[in-house]
Amino acid sequence: MEFALQKTLYAPEVKNIRKNLNMKQKEMAVLLNVSVKTVEHWESSGGSVSGAAAALLCILRERPWLPEELEIPEKKFPLRLRYLNGDRLCTIIDVNDREQRVIIKNYVTDPLYRAFGRNEHPSYRDYEEFLESRCFPRTRDKMKIILEELNLPFYDPFLIIQKTEGKMAEDNFRIEIER
Repeated sequence: MEFALQKTLYAPEVKNIRKNLNMKQKEMAVLLNVSVKTVEHWESSGGSVSGAAAALLCILRERPWLPEELEIPEKKFPLRLRYLNGDRLCTIIDVNDREQRVIIKNYVTDPLYRAFGRNEHPSYRDYEEFLESRCFPRTRDKMKIILEELNLPFYDPFLIIQKTEGKMAEDNFRIEIER
């Protein structure tokens, strides 16, 4: 099998790709998960890139919008939830409880891995339903015992997720909470 990707990129090409992406060397290093010294070396006279890094740089050259799609936005509201499948970030959920507003950004294309499926603009009610979907049901038998084990005074999906990370026995999803 053969792919239309350069096997090696040289210093001027690397520098040109970085400049077309409007990135500093430090930002490029973060995106490519390498050190700043490595990017500096790639861009120095006689420097070159090969292997996986060269393939990724070729992809970025042809699809310069990718870094923006992958960038995690600045937190807009007091609460941020990261919806993950294992260690793979699927959705960022920013929440303003006081104003009952929700903003999301998806990092996966498959709706099965997105916190709100195909819904790109969830309402606050959708958010509340999502939280509840990551908990045991309100009608669960012996719910008081479970709440006691979690050291919770009453059923509150957000508090339950704080304690359990929203982990369910049947899947690999979890929720990280940032305040």
